[in-house]
Amino acid sequence: MLDTHKINEISNKIKEVVASSPLADVEKNVNALLKSAFTKMELVTREEFEVQAEVLRHTREKLDLLEARLAELEGQ
Repeated sequence: MLDTHKINEISNKIKEVVASSPLADVEKNVNALLKSAFTKMELVTREEFEVQAEVLRHTREKLDLLEARLAELEGQ
């Protein structure tokens, strides 16, 4: 059975290999590419989306009230 020291030693060697491998560079490049693409897409945050959804809901309520009022006035 492997002792804890051997397991830690193997784990550390694996970490060193992964850290120095091209895989780490690929991950950094992919992250940079995705960030750039998202910036170009002009995405909004969840908070900004929720604020605009609330504004739209409020505007819809006002429109419904105005339509009802207009229908009432047209009926007179």
